Amino acid sequence: MALITGGAQGLGRATAERLLDDGWNVVIVDRDRDAGNETVDELSLSMELNQDRTAPPSGPAGASVSFVHADVGVESDVVRALLHALNKHARLDGLVCNAGVSRFEPLDSLSLTGWNDIIGTNLTGTFLCAKHASPHLRATRGAIVTIASTRALMSEPHGEAYAASKGGIVALTHALAISLGPAVRANCISPGWIDVSPLRKSSERIPQQLTAQDHDQHPVGRVGRPEDVAAAVSWLLGDESGFVTGANLVIDGGMTRRMVYAASAGEI
Repeated sequence: MALITGGAQGLGRATAERLLDDGWNVVIVDRDRDAGNETVDELSLSMELNQDRTAPPSGPAGASVSFVHADVGVESDVVRALLHALNKHARLDGLVCNAGVSRFEPLDSLSLTGWNDIIGTNLTGTFLCAKHASPHLRATRGAIVTIASTRALMSEPHGEAYAASKGGIVALTHALAISLGPAVRANCISPGWIDVSPLRKSSERIPQQLTAQDHDQHPVGRVGRPEDVAAAVSWLLGDESGFVTGANLVIDGGMTRRMVYAASAGEI
């Protein structure tokens, strides 16, 4: 069984769908109750319409999805969500720490409350989930995948809290890999620009209007799709990545490798 935090929308939902396709049992944790219930209903209906799906020989048998309403920044909620998942499935094989919030405002107007909310959800929430899941993952020799961001590696203005939280996730992940190995592998993914607009809850499902420039600025020629990240999560949870731990996989279409200078700057 895989537990996915922030699994009701965006990258979390894409990951849930991919793992279900792979044959995993999935438990979604999210603090948006409406989005969580809607996602489970939609994914369950999709599975009913595709009853011929089969789990690959290397994957865990299953393909069921359920939802727990919880806030990963609250320790008692994390414990409760894990108990729900274990009562339902008896074992935990994978943890995907995807829950996160983002807000960007000038440093001089960023309040301590605003800072703590972002750090508390993104970084502390990842710590709490890993802490309480680790005994169960040791028992199954499972894996952790955390979701950071390329903003851990580069910045635009007014992203201090978000960048700090995502940079902390990268560092926390390699620390987990050392502390929990060899029984548990821990890896991080840092996505760049991923268009998650099709995977919002229905009341907010407004397609993002992408331009040719949006796509062309990426060395691969397009903006990222949720399934790009979901596929990587699937691989990092599976046996084929058994020699990979403590890594930070950047999935950004090459943007962090591109120098961006004004044309007049000349060559360096």
